Amino acid sequence: MQINGTKVLVTGANRGLGKAFAEALLARGAATVYATARRPDSIDIPGVVPLRLDITDPASIEAAAAEVGDLDILINNAGISTDAPLLGPSLDNVRREFETNFWGTLNVTRAFAPRLAGGAILTVISALSWYAFAPSSNGYAASKAAEWSLTNGVRLELADQKTQVTALALATADTDMLAGIDIPKLPPSEVVAQALDGLEAGAIEVIADKPTANVKASLSRDPALFYADIPGALFG
Repeated sequence: MQINGTKVLVTGANRGLGKAFAEALLARGAATVYATARRPDSIDIPGVVPLRLDITDPASIEAAAAEVGDLDILINNAGISTDAPLLGPSLDNVRREFETNFWGTLNVTRAFAPRLAGGAILTVISALSWYAFAPSSNGYAASKAAEWSLTNGVRLELADQKTQVTALALATADTDMLAGIDIPKLPPSEVVAQALDGLEAGAIEVIADKPTANVKASLSRDPALFYADIPGALFG
């Protein structure tokens, strides 16, 4: 999948990774980049086509798909992270996580998939697709685990129409989502460069940083070894 000359849509493109994706796609020669957000007036990227898209609203998805028409590449970037413990006093935030990260991604993918024969989809998952870290992020982790499974399933279902499906997994990019956490973070442009290099190389999964690589490698080992390093995760 080569980006030069393509027509691309990026969800959640008003900031963070989404904005970096839109800028990088233009730099790599994409002919048209639809940069989407709930409020298109929040998009400040010269050269893109701002487009309203709320991935939790089926009517908004349908309207965007009708306006865009045929498409070469879909970047499923939009997502949310809230305070969402699974056993907290309310399930409202857990439901919000799934409505956006799983159902929103699936509904956008369903709307554009028939237009992507011979094209590509790149979906942003997370290192938390593969482990749980803290109670407040458990809803996010569960929704991202579901999104990883969604990505793998869609890849199989779109194989006959030769649509490439790539997952981007990362732990720590310097975006608003992690603004309050004092840890080393990759610049969004660096994460996006890896993702688009992988997309053009035909990779089905791009691991953007060392923490994510370590988490992925741990899946074949005894989980007790991994969770022993997370305070309070295990008894004994």
